[in-house]
Amino acid sequence: MSHAAQPRQLDEEKMHAFLGKVVTDFGATLGSILGYIGFKLGLYEALAEANGLTPAELASKTGTNERYVREWLINQAAGEYVHYDPASGKYSMLPEQAVALNDEDSPFFVGGGFYVIKAMLNAQPRIFDSFKNGGGMLWGEHDPDLFIGTEKFFRPGYTAYLVDSWIPSLTGIEQKLKAGARVADVGCGHGASTIIMAKAYPNSTFEGFDNHPASIENASAKAAAAGLSGRVTFVTENALSIPDNSYDLICFFDCLHDMGDPHGAMKRAFEDLADDGSVLIVEPMAGNTVEENFNPVGRTFSGASTLCCTANSMALGGAALGAVATDDAIREVAASAGFTQFRRATETPFNRVFEARK
Repeated sequence: MSHAAQPRQLDEEKMHAFLGKVVTDFGATLGSILGYIGFKLGLYEALAEANGLTPAELASKTGTNERYVREWLINQAAGEYVHYDPASGKYSMLPEQAVALNDEDSPFFVGGGFYVIKAMLNAQPRIFDSFKNGGGMLWGEHDPDLFIGTEKFFRPGYTAYLVDSWIPSLTGIEQKLKAGARVADVGCGHGASTIIMAKAYPNSTFEGFDNHPASIENASAKAAAAGLSGRVTFVTENALSIPDNSYDLICFFDCLHDMGDPHGAMKRAFEDLADDGSVLIVEPMAGNTVEENFNPVGRTFSGASTLCCTANSMALGGAALGAVATDDAIREVAASAGFTQFRRATETPFNRVFEARK
C-alpha cells in the first residue's frame, strides 16, 4: 500500500479564478506586443487625433492593412487601451488613454514600456541558456529597442520628479546647482536625466558617462539639439574610471543594480566626490523583504531584472544586485565604498531615491 501523500482536493472556484489570471496574462503579453506595433505604426496617435474611426478609416489614415487593423483594434479594446462605440462601430481613445499612450511629455506616459518588453522578450533564448549554464547577457547585446524604450519609460518620471522633488531632497545640493556646480551622471544612457538637470541649472556643468558608445552618440546629439553642448558633455566611459574632477553631485539613475561591480563604482564615486557633495542613487521601487515585492510593481521590476538587469551583471561576473535589491543591499554597497551617511531621501510609486555622503 502506497504511503504517498494524497492530492488535496481542488477548490473549483479557486481553480477557475487562477485560470482567469493566467489567461489574462496571456492576453496582456500578446497585447503588449501589439501595443509596440501600434506605436511604431502611429495607430494610437491617429486614434487620439480623431473623434472616432472605423478599422478601414484607421487603416487608410495610417497606410496600414485594414484586416490586421481590425483584429488589432479588437485586442486593444478588449484590453481597454482604446474605446469602442457599438452604436457607430468606431474606435477612439479616452482622454486618459490618449495621454498615457501618446503624450511623451506627460508624467503619465507609459509608452516606452512596450519597447522595453518587446526587446526583453527577444532576449529569451539567451536568458534561457543562462538559466541552465550560468553567465548572462550584456546590455549592449540586447535588441536596440531596449535603449529607446528605457529612455522613453524613465524620462517622464525624471521630468516630473528630478528637479522638483529628488534634488531638493538632498543635503544642500539644490543651492549648489543654482550657484554653479559640477555634476557627473554615471550610466547616463541616452542622457535624458543629464539634459533635464542641465536645462534646470544653467550655472552648472554636466558630464554624462556610459559604457555603450551608441547611447553616448545619441545623448550627444540630443544635447546639441537642445543647445547645451557648451555645458554638457557625454563620454564613453566605464563607471570604474570616470575622471577625478571633484564633483558636487554624482548620479546613478536606475543603473547601479545592473553593474558588474557596483561596489567599485561607488568607491570611484567616493574618490571623485567633493567633501560636501552628495551621491544620488535612484533605484526601482522594491521591498526590504521578499514578500513586499508581491505586487504589480514588484512583479514588473523582478521580471525585467531577470531578463536584463541581473543578466547584465551576471555576464560580467558581478554582484547581480538586480532591480529589486533591498535598501539594505544598496546601503551595504555605499558603506563598503567609505560613505558614512546613507538614507532614503524620498520616493515615488516606482522609485527609491537615496543619498550617500562622506
